[in-house]
Amino acid sequence: MELVIRAAQKSDYPRIAEILDHPAVMEQSSQQPYLGLERVTGLFAAQEQNLVLLVAEREGVVEGYTGLHLSAKPRAKHVASFGMAVHPDNHGKGIGSRLLDEVIRLADNWFNLVRLELDVYTDNAAGIHLYKKFGFEVEGELRLAAYKNGKYTGVYKMARIHPGYGQSIR
Repeated sequence: MELVIRAAQKSDYPRIAEILDHPAVMEQSSQQPYLGLERVTGLFAAQEQNLVLLVAEREGVVEGYTGLHLSAKPRAKHVASFGMAVHPDNHGKGIGSRLLDEVIRLADNWFNLVRLELDVYTDNAAGIHLYKKFGFEVEGELRLAAYKNGKYTGVYKMARIHPGYGQSIR
């Protein structure tokens, strides 16, 4: 049961939409609930030029995905952000770690990125733990920045500076 990280194909979009539409994933996503296949396809198509989309596949089934969003801004070519989701049936099985490890490998070794950043809800303890494990630090909190489950919540801005860059983020 080897986990394979590979480039996403359009044929993977239905499974990615299914993952994103899962209630446990929707709760931690900044996207609207119930995106469905058409909107997921549209989101990826709109970002196609600056998006590296990967999936984690086991035995022919996509169990998670990540999208590395490269900046199109001339002064921010050294910066990228990413989003990811793993099917809840596979949480805690290392899939998120494998996806994040591959995103970092691409950022450091292929795209010459100095800064890799993300947003995460302040109540997403599992996500925050994962990101910290890979060297991400909380740079700030956007208080009351999102509305979910009938109440406002905060969002942490987290980033990882390439360790070879040699400059502190403080």
